[in-house]
Formats: sequence, C-alpha cells, structure tokens
Amino acid sequence: MAEKAFPISKDNLQEIIAKYPTPFHIYDEQAIRNNMRRLFKAFSWAPAFKEYFAVKAAPNPTLLKILSEEGAGADCSSLAELLLSEMAGIKGENIMLTSNDTPAEEFQKARELGAVINLDDITHIDYLEKHASFPEILSFRYNPGPSLAHSNTIIGKPEEAKYGLTKEQLFEAYRIAKEKGVKRFGLHTMVISNELDPDSFIATAELMFNLAVEINQKLGIRLEFVNLGGGVGIPYRPEETAVDLEYVGEGIRKAYERIVIKNNIAPLTIAMELGRSITGPYGYLVSTALHRKNTYKNYIGLDSCMANLMRPALYGAYHHITIIGKENEPCDHVYDITGSLCENNDKFAIDRALPKIDIGDIIVIHDTGAHGHAMGFNYNGKLRSAELLLKPNGDVEMIRRGETIEDYFATLNF
Repeated sequence: MAEKAFPISKDNLQEIIAKYPTPFHIYDEQAIRNNMRRLFKAFSWAPAFKEYFAVKAAPNPTLLKILSEEGAGADCSSLAELLLSEMAGIKGENIMLTSNDTPAEEFQKARELGAVINLDDITHIDYLEKHASFPEILSFRYNPGPSLAHSNTIIGKPEEAKYGLTKEQLFEAYRIAKEKGVKRFGLHTMVISNELDPDSFIATAELMFNLAVEINQKLGIRLEFVNLGGGVGIPYRPEETAVDLEYVGEGIRKAYERIVIKNNIAPLTIAMELGRSITGPYGYLVSTALHRKNTYKNYIGLDSCMANLMRPALYGAYHHITIIGKENEPCDHVYDITGSLCENNDKFAIDRALPKIDIGDIIVIHDTGAHGHAMGFNYNGKLRSAELLLKPNGDVEMIRRGETIEDYFATLNF
C-alpha cells in the first residue's frame, strides 16, 4: 500500500497560500534527496552506476541542481533541456542527449557541452557528422520490436513506437561509426513507461546485457555503458505498491554476474534515466475549491485545470486527492473534480468518493512531481502556475513564478 500523506500541516499550508496564492505545485526537497540516495544504494554493487535524471519530468534548474548534488546527471531530449542542465551546473558526460527527429542545433549544443549523444536512427550518423561532428562517446537507442515481452500503453508496443533502431540497423550503425573513427560506445533502450512490475526491469537488463555480449563478439566493440532507460512507475493509487528498487538492483546484479562478467565484457557502467519515480511522489498540486455545481452529476470546480496537470485528461490517469483538514472524514460524497477549460475532459477525477467539499476548501492532488507542471500549456489563455520548494528546514522557496497575462501576450506581433 502506498501512503498518500501531504507533508505540510493545514496551518502552515494556509500561511504559504497567503504568500503564494493557489494554484501551485510544491516539491518536497528532503524526500527527493532521500529517494535519490536510495536508488544509488540499490546499485552500490555496480562497478559504476549512473542516473541521468529525465529532465522532461521536472524541467526546473533548482530541482536539477538538487539532484546533481545527490549524484545525478541529466537525460535531455531538447535544446531547452540541455540549457536547463547547463544552468544547473551539469556538463560533460553527465549529460546524455536522447532526442528524436533531432535538429542540428541540439546536436551542436550537446557537442559544445561535451555530452554523450545517443542516436535514435541510423541516418542520424551522417546528419550528426555533417552538422556537429562526432562526440567523444556515441550511443545508439535500441528498439527490440516484437521480441520484447513487456509493454504498456504510454509508449506502446516497441514495434509501433517511433523510437530507436532495429537490431539489424543497430549492428550496422556501430560498424559505420567505428569505421568513421568513433572509439567509445554505449548502448541504450527505453521500452516502457510507468511500470510497476519489478521483473520487467530485470528482464530489460538481461536483454541488453546479452546484446552487449553479441556486439562485442560480432563487432569487436567493448561497450562502456548500457543505459536501461527509465520507466519505473509510481503507485498513483493508494492500493498499489511501489517498485522495490532493492529487488530490482539485486536482480540486475545477478544478471550482470551471469552475463557480463561471464562473457568478459566487464566492467560495464549501468545507467538509468529515471524521472517519474525520482520526483513524482514528492510533488503536489495545491488548489482551492471555487464552485460547486449539481446537475446530472455533482461537480467541484477548482482554480486549477488540465493546463496545470494534463495526465488525467490525456491518459485517464488516476491522481489521489486530499481535502486538507478533512483527511479523516468519511468519503461519503461522489464528485467530478473539474477545471475551467472549454473541454469536457478537463477533469482531475471522475465519480470520486471524497469527504464533503465546501467552497474555499484546499484541495491537494498527489504525485504531480513529474510530468505535472512540465506538461502545462496555454489553451484558453490559461496561465501556468508557480512552482514552490519545501526546504528541509520547513521554509518554502518559489523556484518558478506563475505566468502573468503579460507573459501570455509577450510573443504577439499585433
């Protein structure tokens, strides 16, 4: 069972709201740090372990700096994410660029920063050479296609995903790059998202370790790292169980000894690019109940909308909801919790059993620390909210101000 507790008391939260009006996202710094430490401990057996935090999950340089202080690098997929990483002081091979349909300027910035470049397609070899030159170390993204047993709806079946190279293309890509003078290589895959089955990650490691052996035997290339991607899910529902990182780490250790060490391709750096599971459970969207509407259903309208949290509308995703001060009251009312967009799917919850909600109640939506604020948008002229950081000493710092109407109009030429 996943505990869904908000780390701030009602009185303290009201003081925060008096200074920073709702809606806003707030992140628990100490919990994020502790979670990162747990990940590194689970892989402390590895000769080398690297976590490239998926910047897309929480693209704020303050959060990236915190994670960097705990040993993380940055997994980037765009120019902006490269720049955010640079702002946070992350440079060199602590950055890995894994983009797709990549424009030249992204490769050029990655080369400037000395980042690891992970190519998504065999045709990108010539494009990279032409527009940016080869980096010190080059990686390729593998798409295992129908050979992969595990998949889910977010990325979909690998053979239907736009990402990565086939196995045949992969071997040809390494051959070409080696002939062009590249000396150092890595291997990458990302085949699943928000997965709670720990055995799926062990199976991915086995797949990739065996592939690393085959690359060595057929091409004479000794890989420096294998990036197993991210995809570790979080228990959005209270009845779900979080992924046991220690179990995953131990399972991958056994696979490493059985495959990597036995086939004499050690040492091999184990890399991951977790995002959601690092910051997701430790971010919260805080809103206020503005309206109550009773028609064919009972609705509670908030001062936030899907521009602040898109996942429920996009995926039908569940996010737990707490009514501050009513945590122990019976859930004897059923509501749709809505925002104000001109879209009927602008709902944070549908037919959700909750305590009685009064106008002015503070509503906390859990597990928004990844792919929450990051997926915001401006449809209907809605403005994205502020981001706040709960410091270990209890202080609260604004790490991104909320957008203003002046921001919205700033790019117009009229």
